[in-house]
Amino acid sequence: MSESEMPDKWYNIVADMPNKPLPPLHPGTREPIGPQDLSPLFPMELIKQEVTEDKWVDIPDEVRDIYSMWRPSPLYRAYGLEKALDTPAKIYYKYEGVSPAGSHKPNTAVPQAYYSKQEGVKKIVTETGAGQWGSALSFACNHFGLDCEVYMVRLSYDHKPYRKIMMNTWGAKVFPSPSEATEIGRKILAEDPNTPGSLGIAISEAIGEALKNDDTKYSLGSVLNHVKLHQTIIGLEAVKQMEKAGDMPDIVIAPFGGGSNFAGLSFPFLRLNLEGGKKIRCIASEPTSCPKLTRGVFRYDFGDTVGMTPLLPMYTLGHNFLPAPIHAGGLRYHGAGVIVSQLLRDNLIEAQSHDNLEVFEAGVLFARTEGIIPAPEATHGIATAIREANICKQEGVSKTILFNLSGHGNFDMKAYEDYFAGNIIKHELSEEEIKKSLAMLDTPEID
Repeated sequence: MSESEMPDKWYNIVADMPNKPLPPLHPGTREPIGPQDLSPLFPMELIKQEVTEDKWVDIPDEVRDIYSMWRPSPLYRAYGLEKALDTPAKIYYKYEGVSPAGSHKPNTAVPQAYYSKQEGVKKIVTETGAGQWGSALSFACNHFGLDCEVYMVRLSYDHKPYRKIMMNTWGAKVFPSPSEATEIGRKILAEDPNTPGSLGIAISEAIGEALKNDDTKYSLGSVLNHVKLHQTIIGLEAVKQMEKAGDMPDIVIAPFGGGSNFAGLSFPFLRLNLEGGKKIRCIASEPTSCPKLTRGVFRYDFGDTVGMTPLLPMYTLGHNFLPAPIHAGGLRYHGAGVIVSQLLRDNLIEAQSHDNLEVFEAGVLFARTEGIIPAPEATHGIATAIREANICKQEGVSKTILFNLSGHGNFDMKAYEDYFAGNIIKHELSEEEIKKSLAMLDTPEID
């Protein structure tokens, strides 16, 4: 696929959804929020994209120019993996690890920084789990001359020091979260000095700091509608690439943390279902340690731990839920994006979960058959692809499987070291743990 064939518009699945997402609610009044309620946090153009029902949104030329540093990203057939599995299935993967930050995250970091610059913003504050999002936003802010401040989940801050150095190299300041730099962080540390942190906590810290200055905005790397919109460039490219290969997937798979990874690949294929009557299965792959789609409840909940964000209608384990310290830091998030949640509720997509031993087994097999060492988050999609390929073998049928290899694991060697040393144990939440977390919620339920 040539650079000239790169999409010039993002796809907004809301235009095609049979049931539109419920509105977000104000955290104080619990009434539906308007654009003015979001303006202290986000540039107005991003707010417009958050609420638009337009089917196509133009990608600015300057954003496409930066995209062309690594886009179109390659699509490969996994011949080595197919052979190792002895499956009749055909397995393809879209590889997003070719971006400067090594993951799919710059697809939204670049436009978010671009729109912020257009509106006179001087600094962007954000959070990051495993560091892919923080790296991407640091890269994008550096390009547009914006200051960048990142609150990195403490567990990943300790395990992935070179992710922090990447951010520093692009000029960002990085704090372990919870941190001593914020009032929120100090309060949480006083209650539990040894906490591994969570994305919900880091989001609370970042939002709190962003609200202190008029020339500062907050940026989120997943969950929100405009983030998923930007990521659809992955799937739009993949549709064209599959057509060039003379094939089309029966099954589309991507890892799931907040939704941007999954949405990016799957939404343009879901369009073929909603618009053209195709029956492509789209599967979100999550950890058993943080199974909001497979075991959570659909209700309004906060996107952060403290309760500063709007209340979102989503599948959640509860905003106070503290995930186990697994290496897939980008998937350690209590909730799911609004659009993905509605699609799951309407049975238009599926979800599967995998324990943290199974995913590393899948990641190592992939590395040994295809050569690329996947990020721990990406191994979840690989595990689902392997599961589906094995079903094809058992049933003696050939299906075409496409998954998103959302990033490389070159900065995640601590995770693989722990796996080979036998220090990673199988972990799955008990029903009691989930019920305890959900019992703490006092947010509006949804019929």
